[in-house]
Amino acid sequence: MIRLTFLGTSAAAPTLSRNLPAIALKRAGDLMLFDCGEGTQRQMMRYGTGFDVKDVFFTHLHADHYLGIIGFVRTLWMAERVDPMRLYCPRSAARTLEQAISLGFQDGRRFPIEIHELDNGEVVRRDGYEIRAFHVDHRIPALGYALVEPQRPGRFDPERAKALAIPPGPLFGRLQRGEAITLADGRRIEAAEVVGPPRKGRKIVVSGDTLPCRSTVRAAEEADLLIHEATFGDDDLARARATFHSTAAQAAQIASEAGVRRLVLTHFSNRYAIDPGLLLRQARAHFAAVEAAKDGFTIDIPLTDEEVDGAARECGGPASH
Repeated sequence: MIRLTFLGTSAAAPTLSRNLPAIALKRAGDLMLFDCGEGTQRQMMRYGTGFDVKDVFFTHLHADHYLGIIGFVRTLWMAERVDPMRLYCPRSAARTLEQAISLGFQDGRRFPIEIHELDNGEVVRRDGYEIRAFHVDHRIPALGYALVEPQRPGRFDPERAKALAIPPGPLFGRLQRGEAITLADGRRIEAAEVVGPPRKGRKIVVSGDTLPCRSTVRAAEEADLLIHEATFGDDDLARARATFHSTAAQAAQIASEAGVRRLVLTHFSNRYAIDPGLLLRQARAHFAAVEAAKDGFTIDIPLTDEEVDGAARECGGPASH
């Protein structure tokens, strides 16, 4: 299961109901953050994500997206963490991050932190998945990120294998790995005779702050989930362009063009903090499977061949506004 928890969904400044941008993603034993706005560590306690973060991916270094790393590393320092943590950011941003980390470690470092700059197309590989960075169009160097799993082997059909008189055991495993086998009676069995077509891995895309751009469409092609900023509504289109942000309708158009299964909007201007209903209506004119995140909004994404589609839930409430 992949689980995402929205820790902050406001743009630029916090509100009573929305914290600054941060998303926690848990896949198997790996916990990572996408952005770390001020107060993120409190949101992590509030929504039960845990603190065992291995990687933090910063979309860009505007203050609302990264200043929370100071308090977060300070909290980890006080908890006597020893395991290393890796931070990823756009080109030319490492020095700023290092300065922020130093503020959190005023009493000396207790655990190592690695800072890595990424450029368009660079890949961070992990066990069973990778994080792909792609350029987006914002006022300063900025990245979006795509978590991508490789194809998985097709589903093995044990009943078909029995019908072919294949003895259970190691031969089943070889067929599942795509190997052909030869039985004692001389028959050669190809894997395709008992194994279905390859199954897609999951893809989750985070846009960060950006104008609508082709690179997001390419990165999000057929994604299970696109998380796209929707700072403004249609009536603020000129302001969105001037500040290098997107409207909800533009985010929906990106989702439609990319053919994603599901779109979640976030990073709302304060005027929509209480009720993003207008943004949802404008987005749904272009793409039906869209939701508006709020702090604590949690999404579970099972493997794509499971019978039940990815279920969304909120902590303590229904899934939609």
